[in-house]
Amino acid sequence: MSDPEAEVSEQVDPSHIMQVGMGFWASKTLLSAVELELFSELGSDGMTGPQIAEALELHARAIPDFPDALVALELLEREGEGKDALYRNTQATAVFLDKRSPAYIGGIFEMSNARLYRFWGDLTEALQTGRPQNEIKHTGKPVFEELYSDPDRLEQFMSAMAGISLGAFNALAEKFDFSSYNTLCDVGGATGQMSIIVANHHPHMRCTSFDLPLVEPIAKRTIEAAGLSERVTAVGGDFFAEPLPQADVITMGLILHDWNLEGKMHLIKAAFDALPEGGAFIAIENLIDDDRRENAFGLLMSLNMLIEFGDAFDFTGADFARWCGEVGFERTEVVPLAGPASAAIAYK
Repeated sequence: MSDPEAEVSEQVDPSHIMQVGMGFWASKTLLSAVELELFSELGSDGMTGPQIAEALELHARAIPDFPDALVALELLEREGEGKDALYRNTQATAVFLDKRSPAYIGGIFEMSNARLYRFWGDLTEALQTGRPQNEIKHTGKPVFEELYSDPDRLEQFMSAMAGISLGAFNALAEKFDFSSYNTLCDVGGATGQMSIIVANHHPHMRCTSFDLPLVEPIAKRTIEAAGLSERVTAVGGDFFAEPLPQADVITMGLILHDWNLEGKMHLIKAAFDALPEGGAFIAIENLIDDDRRENAFGLLMSLNMLIEFGDAFDFTGADFARWCGEVGFERTEVVPLAGPASAAIAYK
């Protein structure tokens, strides 16, 4: 007599389950490679395993497993075999993980390695309690208070946000029609990246990067380095304590998802009040698809908000449309940007 369960087990493949279940192996291998600056060390050159070990001060046991694992993960290329084999960056890692590249996105991995990796070890507790598992659990201080109290960690956080946002911000500057607008205020502007990108793409635009006073000097340095001080201004303020600077376009890049529903509604209403008739409010987020089936990154980011803040969460385009309608916006649309990121746009 046949065993139905045995027959089913022969028909299905557990490889996807294994890949997801042991995914932290691959993740930590990449995070450690970024921490050790392997991709920057390689640059455009090739290095043997022993040369990598010497340059990164690795134990002999790490070679060849460490670089070969990165080859298997398609994060390095290898020419030859054995100890004389040469390891090189792939086209993608050369562009995105070499610190000398203007498209470097490694900041988010640096922060993930330093902070998020260990916090995600407590996901089960977060799911059971609904409480954050980050610095507040260990020190009693909210995450932003803890981050902003340490200049080095604040710079790391700003670098991480700049890296993860670069592709989406560039795509917005290219896809959104700014021709009918003259001013932009980027709320939670951090280093001023969004304002700089829009100003570079659209010479008629004057932009304001609005963030907490502690961040203002960082943004000013970045704006000055970009040579845009005449058209881009850094302004310090608290978006929960005071009105937003008025502008034709209000942007928020990865800001709304940091807050619970009450906080989200406050920010959407603040944006509405700061806009003229015909103005546009743009939220750049890893929007979850309306059916909540496809954008795994957006859903995992929402779990990350649980880890970080407890009651904060990511959302769908339909959620955004409903909230914006409640405060008085006339219509909304969703514009796909880069990777899992989209622009949710509301028009006043």
